[in-house]
Formats: sequence, C-alpha cells, structure tokens
Amino acid sequence: MNAPETVEGWQLWDLVTRLGGQFRTAGMGGAIGWDMTAALGLGDALSVPRYLIAEFLPDIEAAVIAVIRKKSKECTDD
Repeated sequence: MNAPETVEGWQLWDLVTRLGGQFRTAGMGGAIGWDMTAALGLGDALSVPRYLIAEFLPDIEAAVIAVIRKKSKECTDD
C-alpha cells in the first residue's frame, strides 16, 4: 500500500533505509535529525538525484524523528 511507485521513489526509499546510523544527536536529548552531509554524500554515491533528497528528505526525517521520540517516551514511561 505504501510502496514507492516510481524509480525515483525507490531510489529515495533505498537512501532512507541506509541512513539508519547517520543521526545528529543533542547529548541526552537523543536524535534530532539525520546528518544531511552524510545523506547527500550517500545519495550521490547511489546516484539519487539531489533535488529528490532536498525535496523529500526533510519531511521523511521529521516523521522518523517523531516516531523515535514517541518510542523513546514509551520506553521511559514504563
């Protein structure tokens, strides 16, 4: 249902799945976002068009960080 429908969508999804460890952190505050320099470098290596990264990655990043924060809060509430 949520699978990418275009080659570009699959390229971007592949990039996102490879960014797992490329987070910026704020000390004990946890992850605050992806290292965009690393994301652009990895995207270049994978031949992902930069306009796709610039257009879509910030929104995907915000959604990922929201999920991480929610999961973290659930773990600390237990």
